[in-house]
Amino acid sequence: MIRLDKALANIGYGSRNEMKRLIKSGRVRVNGEVITNPTVHIQEETDELMIDDKPVTYQKYFYFMLNKPAGVISATEGRDTTVIDLIDENIKGLFPCGRLDKDTEGLLMISNDGELTHQLLSPRNHIEKEYYVEHSIPLSAYDVEMLENGISSGADNFRPAKYEKVSDHACRLVITEGKYHEIKRMFLAMGNQVTYLKRLRMKTLVLDPALKPGEYRPLKPEEVKALQD
Repeated sequence: MIRLDKALANIGYGSRNEMKRLIKSGRVRVNGEVITNPTVHIQEETDELMIDDKPVTYQKYFYFMLNKPAGVISATEGRDTTVIDLIDENIKGLFPCGRLDKDTEGLLMISNDGELTHQLLSPRNHIEKEYYVEHSIPLSAYDVEMLENGISSGADNFRPAKYEKVSDHACRLVITEGKYHEIKRMFLAMGNQVTYLKRLRMKTLVLDPALKPGEYRPLKPEEVKALQD
C-alpha cells in the first residue's frame, strides 16, 4: 500500500505538492471513483488509476542501461556532470548501480531498486563484471598468470580474474570484486598502466552495442529478471 500522492509523484507526474493539488482538484480516479484526498492509500499492483480520464500505469521500480561516457561522474549530484544528469526522465530516487571512474566508459545500470542494487554490489555474491582494457605494455605470460591466480602486492589483494587477449595492448578481463580503481591498481601492481577502460557486462546484463556514449534505454523485462535470479 502507498499514499496516492506519493504513488503519482514516484511515477513522475510531478512533486508531492503538485500531486496533492491535482488530486484535490478532482482529476484523479481510483477504480473509477474520484478521489480528492491525497492521503488515501492504494494497492499499487491492483488498483486502476486515471488522471483526466486517461489510464495511469503505476511502476515502483525503474531500470535503465546507460553507456557512460568519459568525463561524467557516477554520482547523483556534484559539480561535474553526473550519470543522473544524462537520464532525461522525471523519476525520483534514481541512482547508479555501482560506479565507474570518471574516465571509464561503458555499461552502468541506473535504477531506484535498492534491494537489487545491493545484491549486485555485495562482495559476497561475487558478481561478474567484464571490461575491455587497453594497456601501455604487452602482458607477459607471468603477468597473465598473476591476473588469473590473483594479485597480492603490498596492501593490495585482488581475486583471480578471467583473461582473454585481444591484442598485444588490449584484453578482456572479468572480475568478481568491486574495489576502488581495481583494474587500474591490478595493472599498476604489474608495473603496467591502463590507458583505456570500458565496462561491457555486469552479471547477465550486456552493454547494448546500439547505445552511443551518453545514450540509455530502459531494461527489457527479461534483462531485469535475469539480474534478479
